Amino acid sequence: MNQDFLKPYDHSQEEKIYHRWEGSGFFNPDKFLPRSLQKSKKDYFSIIMPPPNANGSLHVGHAVMIALEDILTRYFRLKGKRTLWLPGADHAGFETQVVFEKKLEKEGTSRFEILNQPQGKERLFQMIWDFTLNNKKHMEDQIRRLGASCDWSREKFTLDPEIVKIVYQTFEKLYKDGLIYKDKRMVNWCIKHQTTLSDLETKYEERKDSLYYIKYGPLTVATVRLETIFGDTALAVHPKDKRYQKFIGQELEVETLIGKRKIKVIADEIVDPHFGTGVVKVTPAHDPDDYEMWKRHKNEIAGPCQVIDQFGRLDLLRHFPGNKKAQKYHGLKISQAREIIANDMQSLGLIEKIDFDYKHNISLCYKCLTPLEPRILDQWFLDLSSPQAKKKLVLPALEAVKKGKIKIIPKFQEKIYFHWMKNIRDWNISRQIVWGIPIPVWYCQENEKNFVISQDQPNHCPFCKKCVMKKEEDVFDTWFSSGQWPFATLMAQKSKNGSDFKDFYPTSVMETGYDILFFWVARMIMLGLYVTGKVPFKVVYLHGLVRDKDKQKMSKSKGNVVDPLGVVEQYGADALRMALVVGNSPGQDVIYDENKIRGYRNFSNKLWNIARFVISSTESLLDQIISQKGNFWKNLSKLEKEDKKLLKEFQGIKKKVALEIEKFRFSQAAEIAYHYVWHRFADEIIEGKKKILSGDNEKERNSSALLLYFILYQSLIMLHPFMPFVTEAIYQRLPKKEKEFLMIEKW
Repeated sequence: MNQDFLKPYDHSQEEKIYHRWEGSGFFNPDKFLPRSLQKSKKDYFSIIMPPPNANGSLHVGHAVMIALEDILTRYFRLKGKRTLWLPGADHAGFETQVVFEKKLEKEGTSRFEILNQPQGKERLFQMIWDFTLNNKKHMEDQIRRLGASCDWSREKFTLDPEIVKIVYQTFEKLYKDGLIYKDKRMVNWCIKHQTTLSDLETKYEERKDSLYYIKYGPLTVATVRLETIFGDTALAVHPKDKRYQKFIGQELEVETLIGKRKIKVIADEIVDPHFGTGVVKVTPAHDPDDYEMWKRHKNEIAGPCQVIDQFGRLDLLRHFPGNKKAQKYHGLKISQAREIIANDMQSLGLIEKIDFDYKHNISLCYKCLTPLEPRILDQWFLDLSSPQAKKKLVLPALEAVKKGKIKIIPKFQEKIYFHWMKNIRDWNISRQIVWGIPIPVWYCQENEKNFVISQDQPNHCPFCKKCVMKKEEDVFDTWFSSGQWPFATLMAQKSKNGSDFKDFYPTSVMETGYDILFFWVARMIMLGLYVTGKVPFKVVYLHGLVRDKDKQKMSKSKGNVVDPLGVVEQYGADALRMALVVGNSPGQDVIYDENKIRGYRNFSNKLWNIARFVISSTESLLDQIISQKGNFWKNLSKLEKEDKKLLKEFQGIKKKVALEIEKFRFSQAAEIAYHYVWHRFADEIIEGKKKILSGDNEKERNSSALLLYFILYQSLIMLHPFMPFVTEAIYQRLPKKEKEFLMIEKW
């Protein structure tokens, strides 16, 4: 028997095992099963790794993703399919820039200081590039430590030139089809990070503020945002509100902080007659609902008057030049302005009353939790609301799920998907940051309405024939590029035998968290169908979030984030993987429990000890039964009657495990395998065979030896997708094995 078995199982050898796997080349489907040996073009399994952000360390949620995707990959590789798991990393535009800005703050500087230097934008981009690539390497090493059997030779980064080229081709195709446009729209603006955010990148929080009842002549209006009164262009009431019928259409002369003015009263059904007094002020430049109201009443009231600038300060003198009263408030930050304005309005008798305990939801930047400021900006949008967009982008994505071309697990998430898709709005794909894929547009400096789409700067302006064209400053929203991930990664990978896109698309599964069903999954479906005419994947499997023992979401601010690598160092990757898989139902959150991890570490030790006993008890007998060159499975026909029953029982267990994996019921599959090996095989079958193995009946001894060795051997294959390291470690110590590695055995 291998002398290593005399020692306890040592999970610190996991790293060495992984290096041997990676060095073998068997993660690459071209080596494991070349195209020439593939039975049919359909005989493949492919999965694209959701690219982790290349700006920091993995968290325990990534460990869930790696475990589940590796189970599928290893299982289908064992089943003999040509299997590709393609890894990658996301430049994560806004998120990475935020992380880098925090680093700069600790160093006593900021991105604004760098941008104000010569070639500042290029310098800042290079600094973030170096920072990201360093983190990316660290992050990829962490993925290895978790046992991911992905093909690193095909690894992709969202800023790889070939990926960027495909993203640009998609943008140009969308533009030519009339689905991309640039327009002034109301957007969510973060005054700290100086960029727009999509509706999905906002966080809503209930806060308590003062609700001010302010006088507009004969009417009283309730508002929280006193600082926006300088941008009011109308008052509005509900058209059926009997209290205010006589005021509709009237122009009132009212007293304000900066002098008398005239303001018109309009009627609009969006007004809630039960809020405040039933009268609302209309500030089209600083409220999304007011902006939409203005668009419906353009012929009646003045357009948006933006009185808060990009830094969250009052900007009044541009709109009220020469107004000395406005000078007092010009340049004040929002929080300062609100207090000063309230005091001044009270002194003038313009406030009727104040509700100091008004609770309402406000939108925040999901990164810095700064209240977002609605602003009207020129932005690039992907049209998702016009009839043409519905036909080309939205309806195909809805039909793909309705008709079963794409299956979403768990099924109840389909309703959420349908709800989002049916209420979809145009997508702002512009971001005012440095780190990202530049929008490939060049403007004529004589007239910016004239532009060309080009990755490279045009040699001359085709419009004025004389200017050097000006580059678009914005970059793409990260979700726009990552929304093309499944087809872009495969199209970008060329091989001697052809394109990976031809061999592995559509991919078999997209496994990711339920929280980004619309953020990412829906967009991949829309863009995948639009560009390729095929669904990007056949199954969407949505795992839950990992929560702490108190069921709280993990966050750095709470101090409850778990470093998966720390857990791996202590207990081993196998133990962590099993703990995260068992009890993990699709779409349901997972509770992180260290006791559970400790329990599966004990199972690794138990499996090691089972193997040690079986090998030590059967090795000499197997030598007698089987010639060194013979196939020992052929001898199973010699089993005794009772052993044949036990063999049939095991084969039934293995079929159940396979069925559960193929139905994406990973928890049930892992539990069936675990309970059989520990409680049935170890506690009952092995215990029952000990006397026979040491007895005088040679026929029974040989039968028992064959049975135990067979079940051990096949149990290693059965457990390998879940616990790859300990099973491979044992396999390498088997006296009789058929393959170089367990991972390329036959299921």
